[in-house]
Amino acid sequence: MPVDPYIAALLTMLEESGMPPMYEGTPDAGRAQYLALSAARAPEHVVPVAATEDTTVPGADGELRARVYRPEGEGPFPTVAFFHGGGWVIGDLETHDNTVRSICRGSRVVVVAVDYRLAPEHPFPAAAEDAVAAARWIAAHLGEFGGDDRLAVAGDSAGGNLAAVVAQTLTAEGTPLVGQLLVYPAVDALGDYPSRKENARGYFLEQPTMDWFYGHYAGAWDDAKDPRLSPLHAADLSGLPPAVVVTAEYDPLRDEGEAYGEALRAAGVPVDVRRCDGLIHGFFAMGAVSPAAQAAVDESCARFGELLHR
Repeated sequence: MPVDPYIAALLTMLEESGMPPMYEGTPDAGRAQYLALSAARAPEHVVPVAATEDTTVPGADGELRARVYRPEGEGPFPTVAFFHGGGWVIGDLETHDNTVRSICRGSRVVVVAVDYRLAPEHPFPAAAEDAVAAARWIAAHLGEFGGDDRLAVAGDSAGGNLAAVVAQTLTAEGTPLVGQLLVYPAVDALGDYPSRKENARGYFLEQPTMDWFYGHYAGAWDDAKDPRLSPLHAADLSGLPPAVVVTAEYDPLRDEGEAYGEALRAAGVPVDVRRCDGLIHGFFAMGAVSPAAQAAVDESCARFGELLHR
């Protein structure tokens, strides 16, 4: 189907803004640009939750900023470790505040959002190691968060990559997880997919930006199929927790996300793969401007919640 008209209007506005492409600037400039775009929302568009609390969690090399989101109602609730997107180079707790609020409210879960180290200051595998270390700690302290033994992971884009890595690592270590929400995840670093060509330009996330992200994060790494970088290439996907995989029709990452869903299914993992037609990469943060995006966010969070509350 065509691009959602509200999303199309947003893309036109961004094109006409004169804002330089992120891949032509520095990581610091990209972070500031992304934060400005993400924070531009009216108070009435902030998704309500019962409470939030800033805290820290241990990473692989020191403490990391984190934020705990609690839903309305009486627990105990599942606990979800969330990792933000941004190509491992940009993004933080603030850029993804409303996305996490949506998951907290829509899935009825306590969410612990983790602000892992970014590249190029901390290249691969720093982000993956931080995500795993933080998730291990959260798993050992579930009573302080959701209140029972249900732990899941979630993330969008590069954060979906980290959530998949965490699911694989903790499962292999014997830590049980009850689910994973992977929103347009980056799971195959140098894969060759039709969506990367069809949607390479004009749909918010562009191929040159993806190359810029990868170059900063793992450009010096020899093995693009290292499963900590490309979870799709893990030797064994069996035994992983049930997954909700969300992709967008006009997203360069669409096909690899769906390929990961199919690989999970082939390994015997229950998977709910949903392609959101007419939408683009990043739509989880676009509900305020697009009713179709908001509907897709609501449905995705509801499906994740149904999985965790079985």
